[in-house]
Amino acid sequence: MMPFLYFPEDKTEYIPAVITLIIFMIAASVVMYLLYKRSKKEEKAFNESYKETLTEQQGNKEN
Repeated sequence: MMPFLYFPEDKTEYIPAVITLIIFMIAASVVMYLLYKRSKKEEKAFNESYKETLTEQQGNKEN
C-alpha cells in the first residue's frame, strides 16, 4: 500500500519538479509584464482619444 504523501529517499527526484516550477514562474512573470505593458499602452491611447472629454469632466467636478 502506497502512503498518501510520498517523500522519496533520493532527493534528486525533486530536480525535475523544481525546474518545471522555475520555468512556469518565469513564464508567468513574462506574461504579467506583457499584460502590464499593453495595459499602459491602452491607457495612453484612451487618454489621448478622450482628452477633451476628460478635461471637461474634471472641470465640472471642480466647480
